[in-house]
Amino acid sequence: MKSILLPTDFSKNSVNAINYAMALFKDVPCDFYLLNVQKASSFISDDMMVMASSATIYQTIIDVSKKSIANLITKLETKYKNDKHTFHSVVDYDNFIDSINQVTLNKQIDLIVMGTKGATGLEKVIFGSNTVHVMQRCVAPVLAIPDGCLFTNLNRIAFTTNYLTLHNIEELRPLKELVTLYNSKLNVLHFDDIEGISDQRKENKKFLKTYFSDVTYENIDSFSTDLYKTLEEYVHANDIKLIAMMRKKHTFLERLFNRHPEETLAFNIDIPFLVMENTLII
Repeated sequence: MKSILLPTDFSKNSVNAINYAMALFKDVPCDFYLLNVQKASSFISDDMMVMASSATIYQTIIDVSKKSIANLITKLETKYKNDKHTFHSVVDYDNFIDSINQVTLNKQIDLIVMGTKGATGLEKVIFGSNTVHVMQRCVAPVLAIPDGCLFTNLNRIAFTTNYLTLHNIEELRPLKELVTLYNSKLNVLHFDDIEGISDQRKENKKFLKTYFSDVTYENIDSFSTDLYKTLEEYVHANDIKLIAMMRKKHTFLERLFNRHPEETLAFNIDIPFLVMENTLII
């Protein structure tokens, strides 16, 4: 039984991510935890404080959130009618990241699936700020679903790596499970600014070939100075359905989040990102 955390603010993109998760794991027994996190600063004004105690306001907010999640669960159960799926409601009144990490540890969450905004000319962002923070700070793998992205299949998955950090089996388990579930072709994309193969890179290549020996393995080395354009072109040219990467310092993921706004406009990838935690991250 997998435990999946679904953070939601009941927005269109968060509900879309939940629907994506329903389709992605339709044949997998899952416990889904729908989490809504509220902040006092979002609701309590001077006028409200005069009219009612903070305790009363707190209870009102929690009750509204619980009702909203209950309604959403009812819709999901009615729409999908999947006996393999069980839903749980979680409402918290806390910092967003702290709440997600607490639920992740308490419920032994295997994966966090959440919606995110895609790159737009007006917002000049690749991901929403909440998604970025979850990817960078949470203690479980994160699957970010772009707004409007619908599940079709996972026949092709790309995994980006620079081979400089040794991987282990536990870190790559979320990727392995998806590749196995959908018999996906895995394309390992080498993104690095330094040419040449060190002993450590050789060990990493050997490990990946061994661990993914039961799937189609393709290695593509790229030393392009424009990594983002290279990735975007590769994704579109090869009909990639999901991009997987590790969360650690000095990686493609970190550089992705630190791009200049004008560069972001040219980065147009509308498929899910799977970000896996690195056990050696400091």
